[in-house]
Amino acid sequence: MDQQTLFMSFKPTKTLKKRGTHLVGFGFDGTACFRKGARLGPSAIREASYGIETFSPYLNLDLDDTDNLYDLGNLVLGDSTDPEVKWKKGNQELSKLWDKTDFKKDKVKLLTIGGEHSISYAPIKKYLEDYSDLLLIHLDAHADLRDGYEGFHYSHASIIRRALDHFGNDHDLVQYGIRSGTKSEYKWMREKGTLQTSKDDFFSYIRSIPNERPLYLTLDLDYFDPSYFPGTGTPEPGGEDFHSFIKLMKILRGKNIVGADVVELAPDLDSSGNSSVFAAKVVREIGLLLTHSKLD
Repeated sequence: MDQQTLFMSFKPTKTLKKRGTHLVGFGFDGTACFRKGARLGPSAIREASYGIETFSPYLNLDLDDTDNLYDLGNLVLGDSTDPEVKWKKGNQELSKLWDKTDFKKDKVKLLTIGGEHSISYAPIKKYLEDYSDLLLIHLDAHADLRDGYEGFHYSHASIIRRALDHFGNDHDLVQYGIRSGTKSEYKWMREKGTLQTSKDDFFSYIRSIPNERPLYLTLDLDYFDPSYFPGTGTPEPGGEDFHSFIKLMKILRGKNIVGADVVELAPDLDSSGNSSVFAAKVVREIGLLLTHSKLD
């Protein structure tokens, strides 16, 4: 068998390309409050990709069938031991990448791999700025609606709260997989109607989204049950499995997926290496969605 690596399909680049789908790694876990290790996620996903195919039998699509895939590499965060300094450095590097780029106008798509969930802040903020009617799809075990946690305003436990700071009138949020949060977080989700608690209702909701509406997917890998995916810092029993994820990918195919992030793989917490392979396949499926979804 001609063994291929997933990311050989992504051509190395230092700049964003019009009508391109780009991969970038943000290996940071400075605000992780339970078990650290997500900073190693981007490199582990890249390494695991050597063992999987570029072809998805679920979507009947192949990364090798497109020539607009680009790899920006992993961000360099510097030598500081101050987590806030490192987080800001990563955000500054991302901002430099898209300083003169309008994602909507230039048809630019970005798939960011982490790293803990706080790394999603800059990409989500950028997409909210460039798409006035963006729908943010949040798949996670945790609500992430705290207004800071353990002294960090931009904590991994606050990512959705910080994203909401940049919501306009026509931005929307839907959350699924949530099974851990404070009483006040659950009160807010229920009052605002963002929380989907039934898989069937959630899938029906996704099907009902107009095909042209721009969607951004932020996926914390603790969305999956730890019996399938133990390699994450804050595992929560009761999560989804891979086949449920694939069903969602099939529903999302044909929708207007404009950007995504996949976060919270902590590879050293799973000595078998299975979580890294699992994460790499998730990245493959989402990369294929980005490449083949509707461009507005």
